[in-house]
Amino acid sequence: MAERARSDRPGAGTPSAAADMPLVRVTDLARYFDVSKPWLNRVLEREPRQVLRAVDGVSFDIPRGKTFSLVGESGCGKSTVARTVVGLYRPTKGQVFFEGREISRFDSRQEMRPYRSRIQMIFQDPYASLNPRWRVKDIIAEPIRAEGKLSGKAVDARVGALLKQVKLSPSDGMKYPHEFSGGQRQRISIARALASEAEFLVCDEPTSALDVSVQAQILNLMKDLQRQLSLTYLFISHNLAVVYHVSDWVGVMYLGRLVEWAEKRTLFRYPRHPYTRMLLDTIPDIDMTGRERAPVAGEVPNPINPPSGCPFHPRCPHANDRCKAELPRSLPTPEGAHVACHAVEEGRLPAEKRDYAVPKMGA
Repeated sequence: MAERARSDRPGAGTPSAAADMPLVRVTDLARYFDVSKPWLNRVLEREPRQVLRAVDGVSFDIPRGKTFSLVGESGCGKSTVARTVVGLYRPTKGQVFFEGREISRFDSRQEMRPYRSRIQMIFQDPYASLNPRWRVKDIIAEPIRAEGKLSGKAVDARVGALLKQVKLSPSDGMKYPHEFSGGQRQRISIARALASEAEFLVCDEPTSALDVSVQAQILNLMKDLQRQLSLTYLFISHNLAVVYHVSDWVGVMYLGRLVEWAEKRTLFRYPRHPYTRMLLDTIPDIDMTGRERAPVAGEVPNPINPPSGCPFHPRCPHANDRCKAELPRSLPTPEGAHVACHAVEEGRLPAEKRDYAVPKMGA
């Protein structure tokens, strides 16, 4: 039973996953938010309680040293997954495992403390994620001092080594965050995440606020650090070029659910779900193939009142009555992907090879 459950997850068929337990396992993860009006208002206005299902039944594995990326339109639940996995939100249901130990139900900081230093997060905005009143050396030293393993000059030496590791100078530790560019600040954020010797980094759109040339530098740095330190990434992004550059597996989210996931090259070459194809059709056709592309039509439905059946059916050109009434389940495809789509299951949407020319990230 355990082997069958493992086979329908990202990385399940790779030698690394077969030999070792995945570093991170997320099972049926859900996070709901109560967005109801105050009780008295609901009574007077005779309105029911309203619940926003930001994430609703997401499962994936991440083997050690690999990158699993989540993509989708704004509001699909990517960042909520990231914050729930790292422990900033408590899951409404589902489980998060780290090295086989469930960490999502810890009730105290003391229980979480052995894992807190090993799980860190890199935030989207490098301008807001650093304390403007602290010098850089104090920002990076804070997690080191919190661990209590080093003190005095050993802390300063460790901070200097971390700054050099992210291609900054140890002398930069005496400066304040406002003295750096956006890309340099993100390097400082990475150094802070590595200060506690983290193994798993949750990266919530870490390059979206940066210029394109700077994005490439930060992504190349993250890939170099992953190779050197065997880091594991959960990477959140809406930029398909970035996702192709950093990922081993890619999961496509829509309205709180994974509608398709596959190995990176499989997803870009054989996309099956209509939503995945729509997203990939937004990539500029730099090779001028002349292939007809379907524009992304409509808007993401209100997650407080989602559509019945498949949540994508109001925007899907292949929807039928079954799509409007029954929620699809994720099934494997011959190409190696897993897709939650009735049209794919029934053969109404056949496989089609599409070699998308993803723009390369500059050095």
